[in-house]
Amino acid sequence: MTETQPLAAGQLASADPEWWRQAAVYQIYPRSFADSNADGLGDIPGITSRIPYLAELGIDAVWLSPFYPSALADGGYDVDDYRDVDPRIGTLADFDRMATALHAAGIRVVVDIVPNHTSDRHAWFTEALAAPKDSPARGRYIFRDGQGPDGALPPDGLQSLFGGSAWERITEPDGAPGQWYFHLFAKEQPDLNWDSPEVHEDFLTTLRFWSDRGVDGFRVDVAHGLKKDMATAQNGLWTTDPDEILRGGEHPLWDRDEVHTVYAEWRKVFNEYTPPRMAVAEVWVAPHRVPRYASAEGLGQAFNFDLLKADFDPARFRTVIENNLALAAASGASSTWVFSNHDVVRHATRYGLPNGTGRRGQGTDGLDWLLAGGDPGEVDAERGLRRAKAATLLMLALPGSAYLYQGEELGLPEVGQIPGADRQDPIYFRNGATEVGRDGCRVPLPWEPSGTSFGFGADGSHLPQPAWFRDYAASVQAADAGSTLAFYRRALALRHRLQGAEELDWQPSSDDVLHFARPGGWRVVANFGEAPVELPEGEVLLASAAVEVGKLPGEATAWVRA
Repeated sequence: MTETQPLAAGQLASADPEWWRQAAVYQIYPRSFADSNADGLGDIPGITSRIPYLAELGIDAVWLSPFYPSALADGGYDVDDYRDVDPRIGTLADFDRMATALHAAGIRVVVDIVPNHTSDRHAWFTEALAAPKDSPARGRYIFRDGQGPDGALPPDGLQSLFGGSAWERITEPDGAPGQWYFHLFAKEQPDLNWDSPEVHEDFLTTLRFWSDRGVDGFRVDVAHGLKKDMATAQNGLWTTDPDEILRGGEHPLWDRDEVHTVYAEWRKVFNEYTPPRMAVAEVWVAPHRVPRYASAEGLGQAFNFDLLKADFDPARFRTVIENNLALAAASGASSTWVFSNHDVVRHATRYGLPNGTGRRGQGTDGLDWLLAGGDPGEVDAERGLRRAKAATLLMLALPGSAYLYQGEELGLPEVGQIPGADRQDPIYFRNGATEVGRDGCRVPLPWEPSGTSFGFGADGSHLPQPAWFRDYAASVQAADAGSTLAFYRRALALRHRLQGAEELDWQPSSDDVLHFARPGGWRVVANFGEAPVELPEGEVLLASAAVEVGKLPGEATAWVRA
């Protein structure tokens, strides 16, 4: 693996150690953000070239999805080398230049870390395949003998989250059929054995490597995975269905108490730096299990996906907000809020779908809509964008940190119709009959209204962009004071002005309205109903739709200074 060359301290090196508590963090999917060398793939220099855009947007930090060397069996989450940059998207020197430029613009850098699994091209896995059974090299992963004559059957019936068996058989060095290795996700993503001291030490080295280069924090992928009780898993009727983690510490594969010993080690490393490095856990666990991941002794913050999963409903929104502020208080962290990311249908589309288009006919997660063909004609695009802007404005007014996904500031809808030959997500190929995958939210951004890739690069894009992307181009919206981009810029600027005590006070309102006050005299009103509602007295600083004098129209949100 590549040796580190420490990055010179940026202007943010001595900044507030709790900057993350109310930060607006912008997620960049590097391969789909901006392409600097006309190969159709986004890259690190492309990100650097767009820093003025990010600075004008008004974000506090960027979170980079994996940019490591990878075969892209799972969009970069199959990592070949945790301490290098994929040569197709840049070099370590490019990363250093980007980090320095972001810091100079007042923007911090958060990187994805993927500790549950490596890729099958990682040096450790290559060594494991060449090593004998029960060797230390295989001990870094989860290898088992198969069942039946000659071990020809998988060790058990555990299923991968991406479809099919969670076990893959290898060929031994002598050419004979051999053991099986475990993979919760794609077969190209063998799970690490976190009972191995070598695994622990190597990740501590990786955390220091990036921290020394100026990285301000880490987003921890599948943070509730890692530790596993394989003996119990193989002897029971367990599945890899993530819904089972709600059993809270009982499942042999998910959310085990032992995982927190890992994050206690990581926290010691984070605290070696000034300011301490932050981390946010991607966890899908029972609510009462979240605070331990987000504690000061652990990662410090955890994602809250409840608003993302909620339909556009005021009662549901209020319950989610109250519950997650309570969980944040229990951990001493701040809450996190998010509506879109690289794994879900964009919320401008979700909110434009009719009820009952979610999985199993409930809600509006958009998965059944994708499976049925993703016809944009079935989406009420105007309603979807109106609701998305209202929900986002409400979110940006909440105490805690807000995570935004690239392109949502343009109001981008989901690309539901991608030819099968152009798809890249392994979920599609392993579950073609029941899953479409996540490519639709990963289509490269439109920067200009013309060109082979609408300004993404000079020669096409790795995922096809629909012709209607031209209508959402960033350059067009930047020149339009009434655009979604202008709305986000104004909302983020106002957000910085309201930050202070992480508190809110609910105000009396009708069932269709959410109304709360923040310290400093701020008022936030969100109307989920169709009828206009009276606004409290004060100047309307920003609304997600045109506001009449003293009235907020249906499905719009306004910020009001009391």
